[in-house]
Amino acid sequence: MRQQGTQKGNVGREPRIEVVAEKKLVGIYLPMSLSQDRTGELWGAFMSRRKEVLSPISTNLICMQIYEGRPSFSQFNAETEFVKWAAVEVKDAAEVPHGMEAYTLLGGMYAVFVHKGLPNSFSQTAQFIFGNWLPKSRYELDNREHFEVMGERYRRNDPNSEEEVWVPIRIRK
Repeated sequence: MRQQGTQKGNVGREPRIEVVAEKKLVGIYLPMSLSQDRTGELWGAFMSRRKEVLSPISTNLICMQIYEGRPSFSQFNAETEFVKWAAVEVKDAAEVPHGMEAYTLLGGMYAVFVHKGLPNSFSQTAQFIFGNWLPKSRYELDNREHFEVMGERYRRNDPNSEEEVWVPIRIRK
């Protein structure tokens, strides 16, 4: 199910709301925090072996974060630990290359935003999502995976790069 929002592809725009089924992923992961950021190491290791993954459903890359419990933007800081994945979605996760893992991303409702720009400007996108949009919306964070989809508009280290930011939500109680 897909509901169209008014998103125009940048910070400050309303997200589209999507309900998705679970997704099968294959990739690698590392524990980290913002102060102990290992994103470059993670993606370097994954991209050098990406072609080993059998049956990807697209060329999209998935960057997923798993937080213990339901994270609160006000309590999130540079020391907050999480697990970050570099992965691709697959049809079948039966054959996983040595040194990689399979993961089933839970389905559910997501607010989908577009981050445009370099990675170092992502904090502005996060501030809009968690500090502005979410508190004013009829939704609250759900305790599921957060992820970004880096598709055909994603360009590494390009200020015109775009990626989708998927935030797990549920209707506020």
